[in-house]
Amino acid sequence: MSLLHRVALTFVKNIGPTLAKSLVAHFGGAEEVFSASAVKLLKVPGIGEKTVNQLDFDVALKKAETELKFIEKNNVEVIFYTDSKYPKRLKNCNDSPVLLYAKGNADLNTQHIVSIVGTRNATDYGKQLCRQMIEELQMHNVLVVSGLALGIDVAVHKECLKHNVPTVGVVGHGLDRMYPSQNRATADKMLEHGGLLSEYPSGTIPDRENFPQRNRIVAGMADATIVVEASIKGGALITAEIANSYNRDVFAFPGRLGDEYSEGCNFLIRNNKAQLLTCVADLAFSLGWETPDVTKTVEQYVLPLDLSSDESLILNFIKGNNGPLAIDDLSIKTNMPTSKLAMNLLNMEMQGYIRSLPGKTYCIS
Repeated sequence: MSLLHRVALTFVKNIGPTLAKSLVAHFGGAEEVFSASAVKLLKVPGIGEKTVNQLDFDVALKKAETELKFIEKNNVEVIFYTDSKYPKRLKNCNDSPVLLYAKGNADLNTQHIVSIVGTRNATDYGKQLCRQMIEELQMHNVLVVSGLALGIDVAVHKECLKHNVPTVGVVGHGLDRMYPSQNRATADKMLEHGGLLSEYPSGTIPDRENFPQRNRIVAGMADATIVVEASIKGGALITAEIANSYNRDVFAFPGRLGDEYSEGCNFLIRNNKAQLLTCVADLAFSLGWETPDVTKTVEQYVLPLDLSSDESLILNFIKGNNGPLAIDDLSIKTNMPTSKLAMNLLNMEMQGYIRSLPGKTYCIS
């Protein structure tokens, strides 16, 4: 598929990510979209006559030609949403970008990915939490995502570099600049062990409205979002809300009552919008991450003799699954009604054979 047309698709007036994906799905590729007649375009669900009349394909292609020169000159990788390199977690979000511009060497589909966000006015308490968290995350082979902003974001990226943990910064502008400029040195180092991502072409300035848009990528490409410090208003809480809307786990570190930059975290916890986090072990347990020692124990697990035939069947499926198994999947695999399955699961959990995780998933205890 033509790279020129893929890039040009993002420049077409009045075509957002959702409609762009519909067009590509309908015609089979970006290049085919540009060669389609107005009559054929009108047959695409969600596109009306007004939109078709305003399509500026020629202008978009000229802008894309300029962008390709920048891409080639600056070693920028273009990741289209149908590419295998595109973050698969993000792809499942309905408003995910059609295209990402990337620099660096990060694996955007590694086994464990967490996003860490927080206030631009990080306190010593917040920075200490970042230090402690990244030190503990080392053993889990995690990719850490944040927004390369001042405060908690850049503290996280710096700790990752210090402890050799791959880290990606998602920015709200083109990759021809760095905002804020004082983070440029950190961003350059991240290219060697992680990288930078943006949905914006070169020349895009860091407008205020870009950052909430950027936050959906930060939330969408991770298994979970962790809020370290946040005031009651700010980007970190927006990211947490987006993560919740994507049915992703959200965690927050609690703070003292009255601390301005812990108000947001305490609000999320109090309103059941985030799970309380005190250390990485809490996170690993909730997400079902197993250390090598635990995995070894599971492999040597002997099926208990005091289970019913239904419970033994359930346990075999959970044990044989590579990671936690959702109750809906279990119902299909066991051919068991959800009500009956739920009773068996509760009984097995009370006996200590399995444990429940967020999202109604289960794994071996």
